[in-house]
Amino acid sequence: MKKATIERKAEQVTALAKKFQETESLVFVDHLGLTVAEVTELRNKLYEKGCEMHVIKNNILRRASQEVGYSDLDEIFVGPNAVAFSSDATSASKIIFDFAKSNKKLEVKAGVVEGKVFNQNDLKVLANLPDKNGMIAMLLSVLQAPMRKLACAIKAVSEKEA
Repeated sequence: MKKATIERKAEQVTALAKKFQETESLVFVDHLGLTVAEVTELRNKLYEKGCEMHVIKNNILRRASQEVGYSDLDEIFVGPNAVAFSSDATSASKIIFDFAKSNKKLEVKAGVVEGKVFNQNDLKVLANLPDKNGMIAMLLSVLQAPMRKLACAIKAVSEKEA
Protein backbone atom coordinates (compact mmCIF):
# COMPACT_ATOMS: atom_id res chain seq x y z
CA MET A 1 0.00 0.00 0.00
CA LYS A 2 1.20 3.50 -0.75
CA LYS A 3 2.55 5.58 2.08
CA ALA A 4 0.05 8.37 1.34
CA THR A 5 -2.86 5.92 1.61
CA ILE A 6 -1.60 4.60 4.93
CA GLU A 7 -1.21 8.14 6.28
CA ARG A 8 -4.73 9.07 5.09
CA LYS A 9 -6.23 6.03 6.81
CA ALA A 10 -4.30 6.78 10.01
CA GLU A 11 -5.73 10.31 9.95
CA GLN A 12 -9.23 8.86 9.47
CA VAL A 13 -8.74 6.54 12.46
CA THR A 14 -7.52 9.42 14.63
CA ALA A 15 -10.41 11.67 13.61
CA LEU A 16 -12.95 8.90 14.20
CA ALA A 17 -11.45 8.05 17.61
CA LYS A 18 -11.72 11.71 18.57
CA LYS A 19 -15.36 11.76 17.43
CA PHE A 20 -16.03 8.58 19.47
CA GLN A 21 -14.76 10.36 22.57
CA GLU A 22 -16.67 13.58 21.93
CA THR A 23 -20.11 12.07 21.32
CA GLU A 24 -22.44 10.97 24.09
CA SER A 25 -23.71 7.86 22.31
CA LEU A 26 -22.97 5.68 19.29
CA VAL A 27 -25.29 3.14 17.68
CA PHE A 28 -23.92 0.60 15.21
CA VAL A 29 -26.41 -0.77 12.67
CA ASP A 30 -26.46 -3.15 9.72
CA HIS A 31 -28.30 -1.30 6.96
CA LEU A 32 -27.97 -3.98 4.27
CA GLY A 33 -31.20 -4.35 2.34
CA LEU A 34 -32.48 -0.82 2.87
CA THR A 35 -33.13 1.23 -0.23
CA VAL A 36 -31.42 4.56 -0.78
CA ALA A 37 -34.72 6.31 -0.03
CA GLU A 38 -35.06 4.47 3.30
CA VAL A 39 -31.48 5.28 4.34
CA THR A 40 -32.05 8.92 3.38
CA GLU A 41 -35.26 8.97 5.42
CA LEU A 42 -33.40 7.55 8.44
CA ARG A 43 -30.59 10.07 8.06
CA ASN A 44 -33.11 12.93 7.84
CA LYS A 45 -34.87 11.76 11.02
CA LEU A 46 -31.53 11.56 12.80
CA TYR A 47 -30.47 14.98 11.51
CA GLU A 48 -33.70 16.57 12.81
CA LYS A 49 -32.71 15.51 16.34
CA GLY A 50 -29.10 16.64 16.01
CA CYS A 51 -27.68 13.19 15.22
CA GLU A 52 -25.77 11.97 12.20
CA MET A 53 -25.09 8.61 10.56
CA HIS A 54 -22.08 7.54 8.51
CA VAL A 55 -21.03 4.37 6.74
CA ILE A 56 -17.42 3.67 7.66
CA LYS A 57 -15.09 0.83 6.71
CA ASN A 58 -14.78 -1.93 9.30
CA ASN A 59 -10.98 -1.71 9.62
CA ILE A 60 -11.18 1.99 10.40
CA LEU A 61 -14.02 1.39 12.88
CA ARG A 62 -12.08 -1.42 14.55
CA ARG A 63 -8.88 0.57 14.90
CA ALA A 64 -10.67 3.68 16.17
CA SER A 65 -12.66 1.66 18.72
CA GLN A 66 -9.48 -0.02 19.96
CA GLU A 67 -7.79 3.36 20.23
CA VAL A 68 -10.48 4.65 22.61
CA GLY A 69 -10.82 1.38 24.53
CA TYR A 70 -13.98 -0.13 23.03
CA SER A 71 -12.34 -3.44 22.13
CA ASP A 72 -15.59 -5.27 23.07
CA LEU A 73 -17.00 -4.05 19.77
CA ASP A 74 -14.50 -5.90 17.56
CA GLU A 75 -16.89 -8.81 16.95
CA ILE A 76 -19.60 -6.59 15.41
CA PHE A 77 -17.33 -5.14 12.73
CA VAL A 78 -18.25 -7.81 10.20
CA GLY A 79 -20.32 -7.03 7.15
CA PRO A 80 -21.84 -3.65 6.35
CA ASN A 81 -21.87 -1.17 9.24
CA ALA A 82 -23.16 2.31 9.76
CA VAL A 83 -22.70 4.29 12.94
CA ALA A 84 -25.05 6.95 14.32
CA PHE A 85 -23.53 9.66 16.48
CA SER A 86 -25.63 11.49 19.06
CA SER A 87 -24.92 14.34 21.46
CA ASP A 88 -27.29 12.87 24.06
CA ALA A 89 -27.77 9.38 25.44
CA THR A 90 -31.11 8.39 23.92
CA SER A 91 -31.89 10.29 20.69
CA ALA A 92 -30.12 8.09 18.16
CA SER A 93 -31.24 4.80 19.71
CA LYS A 94 -34.88 6.00 19.93
CA ILE A 95 -34.95 7.07 16.29
CA ILE A 96 -33.23 3.92 15.04
CA PHE A 97 -35.46 1.54 17.00
CA ASP A 98 -38.58 3.42 15.87
CA PHE A 99 -37.36 3.22 12.28
CA ALA A 100 -36.53 -0.50 12.68
CA LYS A 101 -40.15 -1.23 13.67
CA SER A 102 -41.32 -0.37 10.17
CA ASN A 103 -38.15 -1.51 8.34
CA LYS A 104 -37.26 -5.03 9.41
CA LYS A 105 -34.07 -5.01 7.33
CA LEU A 106 -32.40 -2.52 9.69
CA GLU A 107 -30.56 -4.42 12.41
CA VAL A 108 -29.12 -2.77 15.50
CA LYS A 109 -25.84 -4.44 16.41
CA ALA A 110 -24.54 -2.62 19.49
CA GLY A 111 -23.81 0.80 20.87
CA VAL A 112 -21.82 2.90 23.26
CA VAL A 113 -23.51 5.23 25.73
CA GLU A 114 -21.40 7.49 27.94
CA GLY A 115 -18.34 5.28 27.42
CA LYS A 116 -20.06 1.96 28.19
CA VAL A 117 -20.63 -0.70 25.54
CA PHE A 118 -24.25 -1.87 25.24
CA ASN A 119 -25.65 -4.82 23.34
CA GLN A 120 -28.84 -4.65 21.26
CA ASN A 121 -31.17 -5.54 24.15
CA ASP A 122 -29.66 -2.95 26.50
CA LEU A 123 -29.99 -0.29 23.81
CA LYS A 124 -33.64 -1.22 23.31
CA VAL A 125 -34.31 -0.66 27.03
CA LEU A 126 -32.51 2.67 26.84
CA ALA A 127 -34.51 3.69 23.77
CA ASN A 128 -37.76 3.16 25.68
CA LEU A 129 -36.74 5.59 28.43
CA PRO A 130 -37.97 9.17 28.18
CA ASP A 131 -35.46 11.79 27.09
CA LYS A 132 -33.86 14.27 29.48
CA ASN A 133 -36.68 16.83 29.21
CA GLY A 134 -39.29 14.12 29.80
CA MET A 135 -37.49 12.93 32.92
CA ILE A 136 -37.23 16.48 34.27
CA ALA A 137 -40.96 16.99 33.66
CA MET A 138 -41.76 13.74 35.49
CA LEU A 139 -39.54 14.76 38.42
CA LEU A 140 -41.18 18.18 38.67
CA SER A 141 -44.61 16.58 38.58
CA VAL A 142 -43.68 14.28 41.45
CA LEU A 143 -42.24 17.19 43.45
CA GLN A 144 -45.34 19.34 42.88
CA ALA A 145 -47.86 16.62 43.81
CA PRO A 146 -47.76 17.12 47.64
CA MET A 147 -48.14 20.89 47.30
CA ARG A 148 -51.01 20.46 44.86
CA LYS A 149 -52.79 18.03 47.21
CA LEU A 150 -52.30 20.42 50.15
CA ALA A 151 -53.71 23.31 48.12
CA CYS A 152 -56.75 21.21 47.10
CA ALA A 153 -57.34 20.18 50.73
CA ILE A 154 -57.17 23.78 51.97
CA LYS A 155 -59.53 24.89 49.20
CA ALA A 156 -61.99 22.07 50.05
CA VAL A 157 -61.94 23.01 53.76
CA SER A 158 -62.52 26.69 52.96
CA GLU A 159 -65.42 25.87 50.60
CA LYS A 160 -66.96 23.54 53.20
CA GLU A 161 -66.90 26.30 55.85
CA ALA A 162 -68.44 28.85 53.45
